[in-house]
Amino acid sequence: MRMTLTAALVLQAISRGHRFGFEIVDVTGCATGTVYPALRRLEHAGFVRYEWEREQVASRDGRPQRRYYEITPAGARALDAALEPMRALHAVRALAPKGAK
Repeated sequence: MRMTLTAALVLQAISRGHRFGFEIVDVTGCATGTVYPALRRLEHAGFVRYEWEREQVASRDGRPQRRYYEITPAGARALDAALEPMRALHAVRALAPKGAK
C-alpha cells in the first residue's frame, strides 16, 4: 500500500488512542470522505483492525454502533517508516545555524 499523508495521519491518530471514525476525523482535521476510505485501505493492507462495540452500549447511548480501530504491528512499522523522513528533516533543521531557513 502506498502511504499517503492521510493514511499516515489516520494511523498516527489510532496509535495515539483515537479509536473510532468521528474521533479520528476530529483529531486529523480530515473530512469524513477522506478518513473512512483511508480506514478501509488500511484495513485491507493489514495495518489496522477493528471490533464492533456491543450493540447494547450503542443503544444505551442512543446512537449507531461504532467500529473501534486498533493499529496492528504491521501498521506500527508502516507508520514508523512513514514518519522517518520527517524525523530526518527535523534532525537536519536542528543542526542548521540559527536564523537559517
